[in-house]
Amino acid sequence: MSARTFVKSLAAALLITGSALAQDVPAGTKLVVADQSELIRNLLEASGQRDAITSDLELPNFAGGPAILEAMRAGALDIAYVGDTPPIQARASGMLLPIIATVTREKSEYRLVARPGLAIDDLADLRGKRVSYIEGSGRQAFLIEALNRAGLTLEDVTLVPLRVTDLPDALRTQSVDVAVLQEPHVTRLTHQIGASAVSDPRERELLPGTWYIYARPEALADPAKHAAIGEFLTATIRAAGWSNENREEWGKEYYTDFQRIPASDTEAILASQSLMEFETSAEGIPHHQRLIDILAQAGELPERFDAEGSFSADFDPVIEAAR
Repeated sequence: MSARTFVKSLAAALLITGSALAQDVPAGTKLVVADQSELIRNLLEASGQRDAITSDLELPNFAGGPAILEAMRAGALDIAYVGDTPPIQARASGMLLPIIATVTREKSEYRLVARPGLAIDDLADLRGKRVSYIEGSGRQAFLIEALNRAGLTLEDVTLVPLRVTDLPDALRTQSVDVAVLQEPHVTRLTHQIGASAVSDPRERELLPGTWYIYARPEALADPAKHAAIGEFLTATIRAAGWSNENREEWGKEYYTDFQRIPASDTEAILASQSLMEFETSAEGIPHHQRLIDILAQAGELPERFDAEGSFSADFDPVIEAAR
């Protein structure tokens, strides 16, 4: 698909009349939202915002962006909560999935963690190491940016393709030297096997934590679903605000009670998380362009493209009013 054709198709998909704030949700409107780790469902229920949603809301749970993309292609989803690279990969493949909201945390929850017996004090020490690599995930962009800061490229390390679930065992068995992990695995592996996070202070400043809510264009073009999306975003933004103000209660309900992880792991997760904030399209575009450029410069995209074309500003009034 040519860039001109993409832009024309996206523009046509986003020609929706009326303000998102002014729309009522017609009775019986169904909205299907892809969830991951049942985060959205738990967030809405714990905060009490689930009761504010009048649509027939379904929240099927998915394990990662690729499965969500396939469901989008099949028309089985209306919108989805995904990591920072799936919208880029979708657009690169010609799939029109405009971003309607950006979710960000000031600091990334990803950490570069070295196997036992290996200390990484400088990002340049990644040269020649066996490093976990998960294409199409936020971990991919995080690793590439770490290499960029050290003046290295993907060719300067040995990439070991893995699934997210395999990362802890890969460090335990020392089949990789460095893995991109999140809490509670960072703290667990530090205590259990003597793994260690990269100590270069630049590692903590690589990228913010970023997620997106993107939409199937046909759902945006449907007035009833469009109204339901606005209502859903309002409830979700308010729920996120509740979680920021009630971190211990949220942590206990979601991580300790729902995920059934020890309270000490919950503490590690919460300590690694900055506040959850929602951004409008204008606020989210600059960082999205940075992510596109990181992947393009590393040769992980067929071509560089303009981030602005990936966003719909239609729900910016909703975001501004709800946060």
